[in-house]
Amino acid sequence: MESIPSQDTPVLVVDDDEGLLLSIKATLISAGLPEPALLSDSRRALDLLRSRRFHLVLLDLMMPHVGGMEVLARANDEFPDIDWVVVSAIDDVATAVKAMSSGAADYLVKPLNGEKLVALVQSYIEKHRFRAELSRLGQSKIFSNLKHPEAFAGIIAEDEATALVFHQVEAVAATDYSVVINGESGTGKEMMARVIHRLSQRSAAPFFAVNMASFSKTLFEDEFFGHAKGAYTDAGADRRGFFEAANGGTLFLDEITELDPSLQAKLLRVIEEREFYRLGSTEVRSVDVRIIAATNRDISEEILSGRFRADLFYRINTYNIKIPPLRERKSDILPLARHFLGVYAKANRKKLIDLEPELAERLLDYEFPGNVRELENMIAAAVLLERGKHLSLASARTLLPYEGPERRRSVELMTLEELERRHIERVLEVTGGNRPKAARILGINPSTIYRKLEKYNLIHKKFDAN
Repeated sequence: MESIPSQDTPVLVVDDDEGLLLSIKATLISAGLPEPALLSDSRRALDLLRSRRFHLVLLDLMMPHVGGMEVLARANDEFPDIDWVVVSAIDDVATAVKAMSSGAADYLVKPLNGEKLVALVQSYIEKHRFRAELSRLGQSKIFSNLKHPEAFAGIIAEDEATALVFHQVEAVAATDYSVVINGESGTGKEMMARVIHRLSQRSAAPFFAVNMASFSKTLFEDEFFGHAKGAYTDAGADRRGFFEAANGGTLFLDEITELDPSLQAKLLRVIEEREFYRLGSTEVRSVDVRIIAATNRDISEEILSGRFRADLFYRINTYNIKIPPLRERKSDILPLARHFLGVYAKANRKKLIDLEPELAERLLDYEFPGNVRELENMIAAAVLLERGKHLSLASARTLLPYEGPERRRSVELMTLEELERRHIERVLEVTGGNRPKAARILGINPSTIYRKLEKYNLIHKKFDAN
């Protein structure tokens, strides 16, 4: 079977099951999406890709003649701008991770969930449309094309990568899809979650942000499901949990991968069934909550290692937003730095006009492992030390990881991990080994800095302020 629409289409579906091809076609068309091209013979895939322009390919894993992995391996180098989504009846974590490491952007398990399929295809079409629009109209126009620019008024941004994130936020906000936001610590994941809530139909209802790293096994059920009076010794009255408190609104689960695997099944059940029991109660309580989750980790690795449930990820990952780290958004660095300069100069009653050119240059060269949060804390600390009218390099020198051309050349030859290790070590030296204070300067959670210390074998090292 080979069905190619007369008009150009961004989507190609390759699967030897002709019934599934027609079902996918009907699902996408009924959702108002472009009619996809359909192909049942995988041997024809590369020729078709060379003759027509596609942005997204849904590719079956197990096919006669040429399997999905083989097609992916052959096509990756030749078609770098195409997004690949592997579709398979094999619900196996290792297979999914292998597909993604081979170049697949996502992995769908048969039978396909129509809502997730539509959301996924829609997100990739929008991504390519935004990029084309950016190329055609330029950076300033892509920001001006936002439908609700007022929702982003408090966010300082000029980089095109941030503009693409804003457009994704607008697109998903109007739906009721569950969302996973990926990004390093300090990139603004909670800020984006709040914008999604403000632009959604749930905006009049509560928004609750919960850091999953802070819950032990004993606290989880009480905090999320609440308890009935008398459920345990200190339960003197009925108490609502987060699900009830956020009913009708949005529940933001930050650092979702930090949740203990034994508790993930309980969370999954409530999300799927939309009902739960308070501790000490037999009364079923219904709940209507939109889930937005965030993580600073590679979920594929977490699933493969057994630390995160694949079924929970598939359930919450209807729509995915990736926030690039600050080092990949160079055009945002100086506007953010100047914004924080104004905020902290005012707070400390200092008349600071601008950044000195030398400091601006060094900020642009720096990798910012702690991202926006680290930049903010760096500027805040430097403002306290500055005595002139411009924020100088000298005032921020102790917080920057290197100085001078020789040291710059050596840093450029380091791996990112080595750069991060040295910077963490330097900040700990400046703070005299005060880990909570170092975490604030780096813009990461205290629990994260302990993991970093273990990772880089710094956990037992003594640090003295200099």
